[in-house]
Amino acid sequence: MTDKKAKNVLGTELEVCSLEPVTGFYRDGCCNTGGSDMGLHTVCTQVTEEFLEFSKERGNDLSTPHPLFDFPGLKPGDRWCLCVERWKEALEAGMAPRVKLESCHISTLEFVDLEDLQQYAI
Repeated sequence: MTDKKAKNVLGTELEVCSLEPVTGFYRDGCCNTGGSDMGLHTVCTQVTEEFLEFSKERGNDLSTPHPLFDFPGLKPGDRWCLCVERWKEALEAGMAPRVKLESCHISTLEFVDLEDLQQYAI
């Protein structure tokens, strides 16, 4: 299911993104990914009110809880494994939330430059 030895964008061992709320496609606290993760939830972000509004405006409401999907709803300051394409879209719109590099899965680099991630590093 998840790779226990996954690497982050810095080439070191992938660190936990958040256990409160519990994040990750596999709800393991890490931004692990695999074949069933169609959204590629690989970017560990610290969400802001502005980003949550931006995402909601684009059809992805991250503020409203969805218990059926084990989703608590996010508030500003929460860390969350975000889909890499959503982060890239936010970057291009000047709305990208900050990221924890040590917790961003290495596959993120297939879509986003390390330099862009570093500009938003926590």
